[in-house]
Amino acid sequence: MATIRDIAEKAQVSISTVSRVLNYDETLSVNAATKKRIFEMAEELEYRSKNQKKRKKKLSLLLINYYSLEGEVEDPYYISVRIAIERRAAKLGYRLTSISRGDEFRQTGFDGVLCLGTFEEEEIRRIDALGLPTVFVDSNPDDTKYDSIAFELRRESRRILNYLWDCGHRKIGFIGGNDTEGTGLEENPDKRTLEYRLFMEEKGVYRPEYERIGTFTSRMGNHFMNELMALPDPPTAVFVANDSLAIGCLNAISQAGKRCPEDYSVVGFNDIPTAKYMVPPLTTMRLYMDFMGERAVDLLSDRIFTKRELPMQITLPAKLMIRESVRCLDGEEK
Repeated sequence: MATIRDIAEKAQVSISTVSRVLNYDETLSVNAATKKRIFEMAEELEYRSKNQKKRKKKLSLLLINYYSLEGEVEDPYYISVRIAIERRAAKLGYRLTSISRGDEFRQTGFDGVLCLGTFEEEEIRRIDALGLPTVFVDSNPDDTKYDSIAFELRRESRRILNYLWDCGHRKIGFIGGNDTEGTGLEENPDKRTLEYRLFMEEKGVYRPEYERIGTFTSRMGNHFMNELMALPDPPTAVFVANDSLAIGCLNAISQAGKRCPEDYSVVGFNDIPTAKYMVPPLTTMRLYMDFMGERAVDLLSDRIFTKRELPMQITLPAKLMIRESVRCLDGEEK
Protein backbone atom coordinates (compact mmCIF):
# COMPACT_ATOMS: atom_id res chain seq x y z
CA MET A 1 0.00 0.00 0.00
CA ALA A 2 1.42 3.38 -1.03
CA THR A 3 2.38 6.03 1.53
CA ILE A 4 2.34 9.81 1.34
CA ARG A 5 6.13 9.69 0.99
CA ASP A 6 5.80 7.50 -2.14
CA ILE A 7 3.37 9.96 -3.71
CA ALA A 8 5.56 12.94 -2.83
CA GLU A 9 8.55 11.33 -4.52
CA LYS A 10 6.56 10.48 -7.66
CA ALA A 11 4.90 13.91 -7.85
CA GLN A 12 8.16 15.69 -6.92
CA VAL A 13 6.61 17.76 -4.13
CA SER A 14 6.95 17.80 -0.36
CA ILE A 15 5.23 15.32 1.95
CA SER A 16 3.30 18.14 3.65
CA THR A 17 1.99 19.35 0.28
CA VAL A 18 0.72 15.88 -0.58
CA SER A 19 -0.97 15.55 2.80
CA ARG A 20 -2.68 18.92 2.55
CA VAL A 21 -3.87 18.33 -1.05
CA LEU A 22 -5.28 14.88 -0.30
CA ASN A 23 -7.12 16.27 2.73
CA TYR A 24 -8.51 19.21 0.71
CA ASP A 25 -6.78 21.91 2.77
CA GLU A 26 -8.35 25.10 1.36
CA THR A 27 -5.62 27.28 2.90
CA LEU A 28 -2.98 25.68 0.71
CA SER A 29 -1.79 27.79 -2.21
CA VAL A 30 -0.82 25.40 -4.98
CA ASN A 31 -1.63 25.45 -8.68
CA ALA A 32 -4.18 23.15 -10.32
CA ALA A 33 -1.55 21.26 -12.30
CA THR A 34 0.26 20.24 -9.12
CA LYS A 35 -2.96 19.14 -7.46
CA LYS A 36 -3.86 17.13 -10.53
CA ARG A 37 -0.45 15.43 -10.53
CA ILE A 38 -0.76 14.51 -6.85
CA PHE A 39 -4.22 13.02 -7.30
CA GLU A 40 -3.09 11.08 -10.36
CA MET A 41 -0.11 9.65 -8.45
CA ALA A 42 -2.35 8.75 -5.52
CA GLU A 43 -4.73 6.94 -7.86
CA GLU A 44 -1.90 5.19 -9.65
CA LEU A 45 -0.39 4.00 -6.37
CA GLU A 46 -3.79 3.14 -4.89
CA TYR A 47 -3.32 5.40 -1.86
CA ARG A 48 -6.03 5.50 0.80
CA SER A 49 -6.36 8.46 3.15
CA LYS A 50 -6.99 8.07 6.87
CA ASN A 51 -10.66 8.86 6.28
CA GLN A 52 -10.93 6.10 3.70
CA LYS A 53 -9.18 3.65 6.00
CA LYS A 54 -11.74 4.37 8.68
CA ARG A 55 -14.43 3.17 6.30
CA LYS A 56 -13.14 -0.37 6.71
CA LYS A 57 -14.96 -0.42 10.06
CA LYS A 58 -17.95 -2.75 10.02
CA LEU A 59 -20.98 -0.80 11.17
CA SER A 60 -23.89 -1.98 13.27
CA LEU A 61 -27.16 -0.51 11.98
CA LEU A 62 -30.74 -0.54 13.25
CA LEU A 63 -33.56 -0.74 10.68
CA ILE A 64 -36.99 0.34 11.97
CA ASN A 65 -39.79 -0.72 9.61
CA TYR A 66 -43.12 1.08 9.31
CA TYR A 67 -44.82 -2.14 8.23
CA SER A 68 -44.85 -5.44 10.06
CA LEU A 69 -43.93 -8.53 8.03
CA GLU A 70 -47.65 -9.27 7.73
CA GLY A 71 -48.31 -5.75 6.42
CA GLU A 72 -45.59 -6.11 3.81
CA VAL A 73 -47.46 -9.01 2.23
CA GLU A 74 -50.40 -6.67 1.49
CA ASP A 75 -48.13 -4.00 -0.03
CA PRO A 76 -44.90 -5.48 -1.48
CA TYR A 77 -43.43 -2.01 -2.10
CA TYR A 78 -41.72 -2.01 1.29
CA ILE A 79 -40.57 -5.60 0.88
CA SER A 80 -38.50 -4.53 -2.12
CA VAL A 81 -36.96 -1.58 -0.27
CA ARG A 82 -36.24 -3.59 2.88
CA ILE A 83 -34.58 -6.41 0.96
CA ALA A 84 -32.42 -3.88 -0.90
CA ILE A 85 -31.32 -2.39 2.43
CA GLU A 86 -30.50 -5.84 3.81
CA ARG A 87 -28.63 -6.82 0.66
CA ARG A 88 -26.50 -3.65 0.64
CA ALA A 89 -25.69 -3.92 4.33
CA ALA A 90 -24.64 -7.56 3.89
CA LYS A 91 -22.46 -6.68 0.90
CA LEU A 92 -20.64 -4.06 2.97
CA GLY A 93 -20.25 -6.43 5.88
CA TYR A 94 -22.47 -4.39 8.21
CA ARG A 95 -24.54 -5.93 10.98
CA LEU A 96 -28.21 -5.02 10.48
CA THR A 97 -30.90 -5.47 13.13
CA SER A 98 -34.44 -5.18 11.71
CA ILE A 99 -37.47 -4.43 13.90
CA SER A 100 -41.04 -3.14 13.42
CA ARG A 101 -42.04 0.32 14.62
CA GLY A 102 -44.08 -1.08 17.52
CA ASP A 103 -41.10 -2.95 18.97
CA GLU A 104 -38.93 -1.67 21.80
CA PHE A 105 -35.58 -0.29 20.75
CA ARG A 106 -32.60 1.11 22.63
CA GLN A 107 -29.10 2.39 21.88
CA THR A 108 -27.23 -0.87 22.37
CA GLY A 109 -24.11 -0.62 20.27
CA PHE A 110 -25.67 0.70 17.07
CA ASP A 111 -23.81 3.20 14.89
CA GLY A 112 -26.84 4.53 13.01
CA VAL A 113 -30.55 4.12 12.29
CA LEU A 114 -32.56 3.58 9.10
CA CYS A 115 -36.29 4.40 9.35
CA LEU A 116 -38.36 2.86 6.55
CA GLY A 117 -41.79 4.45 6.13
CA THR A 118 -43.82 7.03 8.06
CA PHE A 119 -43.69 7.43 11.83
CA GLU A 120 -45.76 9.25 14.42
CA GLU A 121 -44.36 12.05 16.58
CA GLU A 122 -43.86 9.91 19.69
CA GLU A 123 -41.88 7.33 17.70
CA ILE A 124 -39.75 10.07 16.17
CA ARG A 125 -38.96 11.40 19.66
CA ARG A 126 -37.82 7.92 20.68
CA ILE A 127 -35.68 7.63 17.58
CA ASP A 128 -34.21 11.09 18.19
CA ALA A 129 -33.44 10.16 21.80
CA LEU A 130 -31.02 7.49 20.54
CA GLY A 131 -28.70 10.32 19.49
CA LEU A 132 -27.52 8.42 16.43
CA PRO A 133 -27.10 9.39 12.77
CA THR A 134 -30.49 8.68 11.18
CA VAL A 135 -31.76 8.30 7.62
CA PHE A 136 -35.47 8.28 6.81
CA VAL A 137 -36.38 6.20 3.78
CA ASP A 138 -39.53 7.21 1.85
CA SER A 139 -40.33 10.05 4.28
CA ASN A 140 -38.71 12.82 6.29
CA PRO A 141 -40.30 14.37 9.39
CA ASP A 142 -37.64 17.10 9.67
CA ASP A 143 -35.33 17.97 6.78
CA THR A 144 -33.32 20.31 9.03
CA LYS A 145 -32.20 17.36 11.14
CA TYR A 146 -32.37 14.04 9.29
CA ASP A 147 -30.98 12.67 6.06
CA SER A 148 -33.62 11.22 3.75
CA ILE A 149 -34.12 9.51 0.42
CA ALA A 150 -37.53 9.46 -1.25
CA PHE A 151 -39.53 9.97 -4.43
CA GLU A 152 -41.40 13.15 -5.35
CA LEU A 153 -44.89 11.67 -5.27
CA ARG A 154 -46.71 14.84 -6.28
CA ARG A 155 -44.55 15.37 -9.35
CA GLU A 156 -44.91 11.76 -10.49
CA SER A 157 -48.67 11.80 -9.83
CA ARG A 158 -49.06 14.84 -12.06
CA ARG A 159 -47.17 13.04 -14.81
CA ILE A 160 -49.70 10.21 -14.66
CA LEU A 161 -52.64 12.59 -14.70
CA ASN A 162 -51.19 14.52 -17.63
CA TYR A 163 -50.76 11.24 -19.48
CA LEU A 164 -54.41 10.28 -18.93
CA TRP A 165 -55.52 13.79 -19.91
CA ASP A 166 -53.47 13.61 -23.11
CA CYS A 167 -55.15 10.25 -23.84
CA GLY A 168 -58.46 12.08 -23.88
CA HIS A 169 -59.75 11.14 -20.42
CA ARG A 170 -61.70 13.82 -18.59
CA LYS A 171 -63.62 11.62 -16.16
CA ILE A 172 -60.65 10.41 -14.11
CA GLY A 173 -61.22 8.58 -10.85
CA PHE A 174 -58.77 8.07 -8.02
CA ILE A 175 -58.28 5.20 -5.58
CA GLY A 176 -55.75 5.96 -2.87
CA GLY A 177 -54.61 5.07 0.59
CA ASN A 178 -52.89 6.62 3.53
CA ASP A 179 -49.56 5.38 4.87
CA THR A 180 -50.23 7.25 8.09
CA GLU A 181 -53.09 5.00 9.19
CA GLY A 182 -52.54 4.05 12.82
CA THR A 183 -49.77 6.60 13.33
CA GLY A 184 -51.86 9.46 14.65
CA LEU A 185 -51.29 11.41 11.42
CA GLU A 186 -54.48 10.44 9.57
CA GLU A 187 -55.44 14.08 9.01
CA ASN A 188 -52.55 14.44 6.53
CA PRO A 189 -53.67 13.11 3.12
CA ASP A 190 -51.24 11.19 0.95
CA LYS A 191 -49.40 13.39 -1.55
CA ARG A 192 -50.89 11.49 -4.49
CA THR A 193 -54.36 12.32 -3.19
CA LEU A 194 -53.51 16.00 -2.86
CA GLU A 195 -52.07 16.19 -6.38
CA TYR A 196 -55.10 14.43 -7.86
CA ARG A 197 -57.46 16.94 -6.26
CA LEU A 198 -55.33 19.91 -7.33
CA PHE A 199 -54.98 18.68 -10.92
CA MET A 200 -58.68 18.01 -11.38
CA GLU A 201 -59.64 21.31 -9.76
CA GLU A 202 -57.24 23.17 -12.06
CA LYS A 203 -58.92 21.49 -15.04
CA GLY A 204 -62.35 22.35 -13.64
CA VAL A 205 -63.50 18.71 -13.59
CA TYR A 206 -63.00 17.60 -9.96
CA ARG A 207 -65.82 15.32 -8.80
CA PRO A 208 -65.64 14.13 -5.17
CA GLU A 209 -67.66 11.01 -5.99
CA TYR A 210 -64.77 9.82 -8.18
CA GLU A 211 -62.39 9.69 -5.19
CA ARG A 212 -61.97 6.72 -2.84
CA ILE A 213 -59.45 6.50 0.03
CA GLY A 214 -58.74 3.42 2.14
CA THR A 215 -55.83 1.06 2.73
CA PHE A 216 -53.18 0.06 0.19
CA THR A 217 -54.49 -3.48 -0.41
CA SER A 218 -55.85 -5.38 -3.40
CA ARG A 219 -59.01 -6.13 -1.45
CA MET A 220 -59.66 -2.41 -1.02
CA GLY A 221 -58.93 -1.79 -4.69
CA ASN A 222 -61.52 -4.38 -5.66
CA HIS A 223 -64.13 -2.87 -3.35
CA PHE A 224 -63.57 0.72 -4.49
CA MET A 225 -63.47 -0.16 -8.20
CA ASN A 226 -66.86 -1.82 -7.85
CA GLU A 227 -68.20 1.35 -6.22
CA LEU A 228 -66.86 3.53 -9.05
CA MET A 229 -68.28 1.27 -11.74
CA ALA A 230 -71.69 1.40 -10.02
CA LEU A 231 -71.91 5.19 -10.33
CA PRO A 232 -74.55 6.53 -12.77
CA ASP A 233 -71.74 8.27 -14.67
CA PRO A 234 -68.57 6.30 -13.88
CA PRO A 235 -65.04 7.45 -14.68
CA THR A 236 -63.41 6.26 -17.90
CA ALA A 237 -59.98 5.98 -16.25
CA VAL A 238 -58.75 5.43 -12.72
CA PHE A 239 -55.43 6.57 -11.25
CA VAL A 240 -54.56 4.08 -8.51
CA ALA A 241 -52.05 4.97 -5.78
CA ASN A 242 -50.20 1.65 -5.77
CA ASP A 243 -50.04 -1.59 -7.72
CA SER A 244 -51.66 -3.68 -4.98
CA LEU A 245 -54.77 -1.53 -5.31
CA ALA A 246 -54.50 -1.84 -9.10
CA ILE A 247 -54.58 -5.64 -8.87
CA GLY A 248 -57.90 -5.38 -7.06
CA CYS A 249 -59.21 -2.94 -9.67
CA LEU A 250 -58.35 -5.26 -12.55
CA ASN A 251 -59.99 -8.19 -10.76
CA ALA A 252 -63.15 -6.15 -10.13
CA ILE A 253 -63.36 -5.11 -13.79
CA SER A 254 -62.99 -8.71 -14.94
CA GLN A 255 -65.48 -10.06 -12.38
CA ALA A 256 -68.05 -7.48 -13.55
CA GLY A 257 -67.79 -8.79 -17.11
CA LYS A 258 -66.02 -5.64 -18.26
CA ARG A 259 -62.64 -5.18 -19.92
CA CYS A 260 -59.55 -3.13 -19.26
CA PRO A 261 -58.74 -0.92 -21.08
CA GLU A 262 -61.75 -1.14 -23.43
CA ASP A 263 -64.24 -0.22 -20.70
CA TYR A 264 -62.01 1.23 -17.97
CA SER A 265 -58.39 2.38 -18.11
CA VAL A 266 -56.21 1.84 -15.03
CA VAL A 267 -52.80 3.31 -14.09
CA GLY A 268 -50.89 2.04 -11.06
CA PHE A 269 -47.96 3.28 -9.03
CA ASN A 270 -44.67 1.56 -7.96
CA ASP A 271 -44.19 -1.03 -10.76
CA ILE A 272 -43.93 -4.09 -8.56
CA PRO A 273 -42.31 -7.13 -10.26
CA THR A 274 -45.67 -8.69 -11.22
CA ALA A 275 -47.07 -5.51 -12.87
CA LYS A 276 -45.86 -6.43 -16.36
CA TYR A 277 -47.47 -9.89 -16.07
CA MET A 278 -50.95 -8.68 -15.11
CA VAL A 279 -53.86 -9.02 -17.54
CA PRO A 280 -53.56 -6.61 -19.19
CA PRO A 281 -49.95 -5.60 -18.45
CA LEU A 282 -50.25 -2.64 -16.09
CA THR A 283 -49.27 0.89 -17.04
CA THR A 284 -47.66 2.22 -13.86
CA MET A 285 -45.07 4.62 -12.47
CA ARG A 286 -41.82 2.79 -11.81
CA LEU A 287 -40.18 3.67 -8.52
CA TYR A 288 -36.61 2.44 -8.25
CA MET A 289 -37.09 0.69 -4.92
CA ASP A 290 -33.87 -1.35 -5.02
CA PHE A 291 -31.80 1.74 -5.73
CA MET A 292 -33.49 3.66 -2.91
CA GLY A 293 -32.78 0.95 -0.36
CA GLU A 294 -29.16 0.56 -1.39
CA ARG A 295 -28.45 4.28 -1.43
CA ALA A 296 -30.08 4.70 1.98
CA VAL A 297 -27.39 2.47 3.48
CA ASP A 298 -24.68 4.43 1.67
CA LEU A 299 -26.16 7.74 2.83
CA LEU A 300 -26.14 6.61 6.45
CA SER A 301 -22.61 5.22 6.31
CA ASP A 302 -21.42 8.48 4.75
CA ARG A 303 -22.89 10.50 7.62
CA ILE A 304 -21.37 8.14 10.19
CA PHE A 305 -17.87 8.09 8.72
CA THR A 306 -17.60 11.76 7.76
CA LYS A 307 -19.45 13.02 10.87
CA ARG A 308 -21.34 15.32 8.52
CA GLU A 309 -23.63 17.69 10.42
CA LEU A 310 -25.53 19.13 7.46
CA PRO A 311 -28.52 16.88 6.62
CA MET A 312 -28.89 15.70 3.05
CA GLN A 313 -32.12 15.00 1.15
CA ILE A 314 -32.07 12.86 -1.99
CA THR A 315 -35.08 12.91 -4.33
CA LEU A 316 -35.09 10.08 -6.85
CA PRO A 317 -36.64 10.17 -10.33
CA ALA A 318 -39.30 7.74 -11.53
CA LYS A 319 -40.34 6.41 -14.93
CA LEU A 320 -43.81 6.00 -16.41
CA MET A 321 -44.02 2.47 -17.78
CA ILE A 322 -46.63 2.58 -20.57
CA ARG A 323 -48.04 -0.90 -21.18
CA GLU A 324 -51.56 -2.00 -22.11
CA SER A 325 -54.02 -0.91 -19.39
CA VAL A 326 -54.84 2.53 -20.83
CA ARG A 327 -56.56 3.38 -24.10
CA CYS A 328 -56.94 6.74 -25.76
CA LEU A 329 -60.48 8.02 -26.27
CA ASP A 330 -61.88 9.57 -29.39
CA GLY A 331 -63.76 12.85 -29.26
CA GLU A 332 -67.21 11.36 -28.58
CA GLU A 333 -66.06 9.26 -25.60
CA LYS A 334 -64.46 12.05 -23.53
